[in-house]
Amino acid sequence: MSDGGHTVLSVLRGAEQWLQQRGVDAPRRSAELLLGKVLGISRLELYLAHDRPLDDAERGAMRALTQRRGAHEPVAYLLGSWDFRGLHIDVSPAVLIPRPETEELVSLALQRAPQGGAVLDLGTGSGAIAIAIAHERPDLRVVAVDVSKNALDLARANVHQHDLQARVELRHGSWWAPITANERFELVVSNPPYIDPDAPTGLAADVKAFEPPLALFTAPGDPASCHREIAAGLQQHLVPGGWFVGEAGLGSTEPVRVCLADQPFLQEVALLQDLAGLDRFVVARRRE
Repeated sequence: MSDGGHTVLSVLRGAEQWLQQRGVDAPRRSAELLLGKVLGISRLELYLAHDRPLDDAERGAMRALTQRRGAHEPVAYLLGSWDFRGLHIDVSPAVLIPRPETEELVSLALQRAPQGGAVLDLGTGSGAIAIAIAHERPDLRVVAVDVSKNALDLARANVHQHDLQARVELRHGSWWAPITANERFELVVSNPPYIDPDAPTGLAADVKAFEPPLALFTAPGDPASCHREIAAGLQQHLVPGGWFVGEAGLGSTEPVRVCLADQPFLQEVALLQDLAGLDRFVVARRRE
């Protein structure tokens, strides 16, 4: 890969062209984000420093990151962090990269969270959902659960980074296992695995190659398997009138809706669309 010169502008142009040739999505944005990381400056500052020369170490670091991006490694993993509802969230290959659809999930959850309520985030990953909810609603207390210790280590660092350890409690275990028998929540939120490994239609190649299978895939042939495990605990742990708000997609939305509609203690079960007009979210309310 040629740098095409040694200034910010020429290195950016060379990286963009090289990435474009390799079919990388949004090659210019990738080049800008990676060079910004190398130089420790924002994308705007890059454009105010077009003539700034790069030394050998900077060019070498940029070349290494660009080559990894050329192999379709996600930008967020190369940066080590990603933006989620205006918050800086550290990420690693141990967790899913937070997505715009999940920002919408947080909005739906916040609309249904009563003042002073307790919220449960099942399968928290990086902690993005729990942190965003606690950050935007100081009245809420959040318990966040994940089966992956590596994910929880990262979530813990993110919780501390945003100084939310007093209101976001992290617990290790699968779904309801870390929740005690008498605990009740006004809101349960989750972005669980919902992709059938036997039919991963529409799953981007870079996601399949680099993001954690544990956070992506359901039981084979059963895209609602994780939502079904969640539904099994809602009667005991969701207060009457409380809401479940979950994310789905990629062929799972109707099985997930049916799974929730089959629970006699739930009502107002509905599929909601994301901003792209795709069925994406499922909501349900515990009967009074």
